[in-house]
Amino acid sequence: MAAEPPNLLTAGEMIAAYSAGELSPVETTRASLDSISEHNGTFNAYCLIDEDSAMKNAEESAERWHQGNPLGLLDGVPTSIKDMFLTEGWPTLRGSRCISPDQPWEVDSPITARLREHGAVLLGKTTTPELGWKGVTDSPLTGITRNPWRPDLTPGGSSGGSSAAVALGMGPLSVGTDGGGSVRIPASFCGIAGFKPTHGRIPLYPASPFGQLAHAGPMARSTDDIALLMDVLALPDPRDPGALPPPIASYREAVRRDVRGLIAAFSPTLGYVDVDPEIAAIVRDAVDSLDDAGLHIEQTDPGFQDPAEPFDVLWSAGAAKWLDTFPPELASEVDPELRRVWEHGKTFSASDYLEANGQRAALGIEMGLFHNNYDVLITPTMPIQPFEVGYDVPPGAEYRDWPSWTRFSYPFNMTQQPAASVPVGFTKSGCPVGLQVVGPRHSDDLVLAVCRLLESIRPWTDTLPPVLRGE
Repeated sequence: MAAEPPNLLTAGEMIAAYSAGELSPVETTRASLDSISEHNGTFNAYCLIDEDSAMKNAEESAERWHQGNPLGLLDGVPTSIKDMFLTEGWPTLRGSRCISPDQPWEVDSPITARLREHGAVLLGKTTTPELGWKGVTDSPLTGITRNPWRPDLTPGGSSGGSSAAVALGMGPLSVGTDGGGSVRIPASFCGIAGFKPTHGRIPLYPASPFGQLAHAGPMARSTDDIALLMDVLALPDPRDPGALPPPIASYREAVRRDVRGLIAAFSPTLGYVDVDPEIAAIVRDAVDSLDDAGLHIEQTDPGFQDPAEPFDVLWSAGAAKWLDTFPPELASEVDPELRRVWEHGKTFSASDYLEANGQRAALGIEMGLFHNNYDVLITPTMPIQPFEVGYDVPPGAEYRDWPSWTRFSYPFNMTQQPAASVPVGFTKSGCPVGLQVVGPRHSDDLVLAVCRLLESIRPWTDTLPPVLRGE
């Protein structure tokens, strides 16, 4: 079962090979670290790599497997985490020059703690724009992260380091954050699977200043791996008072449920998004495949208007609140465009914020009613193809800011619904295209099951970037 190179196996395949004695966590970890060594200089997926710790943990995992006593669901699986999550022993700088690395780092976030408890081999931390604030991945601290399929293009963001790492075989699993699309955008641009679960399904600590927009989410090359990671990340943590109760059933089992016969709404534009014609055609072809496979497709729009204005209030006010904690003398060190958001966010009053939050809640109610008639909603993940690195918006286009080119993603942060992006093809220029599946709140398992149906009829797991094919 264990194919070569071992770092290109999925997490599920790695675990099966460990159990059968065909492969060791030492081998997969070494191969993942070798991929980091070979490719990180070009793609800048990792901002911190701890080879000694990773190999030590892999050796300990190998001994547990040898004794027939694995620690948990992820024992020995090389894994990365976005540099937004607190990690004992490693600095969490969040892409910012304003956070000092010279301080005690003694706390694990819930995400980090659950991964350790289940035996994951933590390789390091992945790059993020400063405070994860935008839809591409570059920062004054760590520089520019590049797309595994086209290094001249952005991988998206803000979890672009995680998406690039997974696509490049630098560990099959990663965990990112998603406050407006930051898992789904780079998953689409990098040709992997990314999932934003129902708000509160994955506990967070410390609380995010982006409030009810903030989610953590797993990123992987297969839907089964997303489900496996969800069974770990969704476990409770007392430090998040808004977290949901533990799920009743295993995502690893629920992802295999039969969704044929259910009704899916397909909205090519949400009623207001201009979509690249090539992307539109690729997504429609994938939707037709789902219809042929037995998921009943009806083309319709949810009916809401673009919620860009209330999202801007909630997002910018949250960013300003966070940046207000930075020492004033370091303001010049902040990403210049983030400084603009900082000042913009300060212009909103408490009344403005409450009004925007009320609009957010109303949108959630509207989508809840929509799902009385439709089990899931399907859209493109992104309306545009990846663009040149070093820009926050596509150069030459009439986009004012990053949300204006990510209009399929942020509405579903506002509604707190589960939403996943999965690969469905490539443009003529070789850029991946993602399809988004959105479900009612608390239907995380249903969303993943629809994604798995699509993966079963249009497999993507073995499709590798050119650099891994020797091109």
